[in-house]
Amino acid sequence: MALQHNVGLSLIFRLEIENSSTTFGKLASIIGEAGGDIIAVDVISVSKETVIRDVNINVFDREHGQKIVAALDAAPGIKVINVSDRTFLMHIGGKVEVTPKVRVKNRDDLSRVYTPHVARVCQAIHEDPSKAFQLTIKRNTVAVVSDGTAVLGLGDIGPYAAMPVMEGKAMLFKQFAGVDAFPICLNTKDTDEIVNIVKAIAPAFGGINLEDISSPRCFEIEERLKEELDIPVFHDDQHGTAVVLLAGLINAAKVVGKRLEDLKVVVVGIGAAGVACTKMILAAGVNNIIGVDRIGILNRNEDYENNMWDWYAANTNPENLTGTLDDAIKSADVFVGLSGPGVLKVEHLKSMAKDPIVFAMANPNPEIDPELAEPYVRVMATGRSDYPNQINNVLCFPGIFKGALQCRARTINEEMKLAAARAIASVVTDDELSEHYIIPSVFNKKVAEVVSEAVMEAAYTSGVARRERRDIGSNNNF
Repeated sequence: MALQHNVGLSLIFRLEIENSSTTFGKLASIIGEAGGDIIAVDVISVSKETVIRDVNINVFDREHGQKIVAALDAAPGIKVINVSDRTFLMHIGGKVEVTPKVRVKNRDDLSRVYTPHVARVCQAIHEDPSKAFQLTIKRNTVAVVSDGTAVLGLGDIGPYAAMPVMEGKAMLFKQFAGVDAFPICLNTKDTDEIVNIVKAIAPAFGGINLEDISSPRCFEIEERLKEELDIPVFHDDQHGTAVVLLAGLINAAKVVGKRLEDLKVVVVGIGAAGVACTKMILAAGVNNIIGVDRIGILNRNEDYENNMWDWYAANTNPENLTGTLDDAIKSADVFVGLSGPGVLKVEHLKSMAKDPIVFAMANPNPEIDPELAEPYVRVMATGRSDYPNQINNVLCFPGIFKGALQCRARTINEEMKLAAARAIASVVTDDELSEHYIIPSVFNKKVAEVVSEAVMEAAYTSGVARRERRDIGSNNNF
């Protein structure tokens, strides 16, 4: 089955329909003949002559929607008043807002939240800046920062167009982990300027989530901010993807009865996510990893302009293979795709080891059509929500930041990321584990809590937590 680029595009047709017993049946027939799928009908108003209804219709794309409009307008007794896209309606005015935690009911309340009594709080923080973690939003607030240069599969679309994604990220922080987050899109691509801006706004935040910044700039920006700030800095496109991938790989290996250290893994697409995924599975004990990009297998015979590729070649590919994906994938146990559609062929799958594991994570269209791959693959995972085993960063970043903020970690280190991956994997019990269920649902409420607890424990064990254990859960300590 070919994958649709706009699966689930839902439009609301506001229609004025003549008030007769036959017109609605005619309406449904017209929509069905035009290929539309009615999913809901609401009555807006009724008069003696007409009824106004909102009809929710699933269509393939906007052009298909226009064809349905033309068919309805051509029918007697039906008038199309308006067509709305349900997705666009959810974004009107933005998707997040700031709400106060306490109400100002009288003059005394006003004097405490603002002048004059707020001055005592300001003075306390001036004398001891660490009190900002207790007495301001810094305690539980993350900045979601992007320059709009690598947004989803859209590429460099700029800071204005990136805002809906960053707003969505902020929503997910709050819904899944109770962490407050604010979207910040910067109108600059200059690495120095981005670093300086984030450092300048850092006093208001307990953590920085970098998002959708193009490679290789994202590596330098993250590393410099981690060195120069004393709060967690986390590039989710790299590390969130890597953590969830490792969680899925841990469970996939269990399904096929193989040990991580015995796996041969081929990673295709050596950008930000590809490098981070490789570092993560190396840290987990996988020894034989081969990276492939457009130029072929990364190997130690070449001198690459991309410094990260030089690092990659030096730390992977133990046999120093050369060639293309055709050469790399022979006898491989695992394929990890972070590239684009059509990269992986059936012939590649046939050349892999017994019980192959495929993580085809390109979005919206994976490296191979899952239906095409199914006869040849033991475990299949994608980045899509309409197939089993979705590798989704939502499983990772809310819980990681919740744990890091609660223990006031200085950074998010490898130990914390490994702990997060193992925690995500542990949510799937041995009784539940199967080829089609290696990773929990993003709506599983256990995930963020289990991840945050594991991350906190790793932060304490590795010495980066600054809050005393006994203070966790106390809102009155300052």
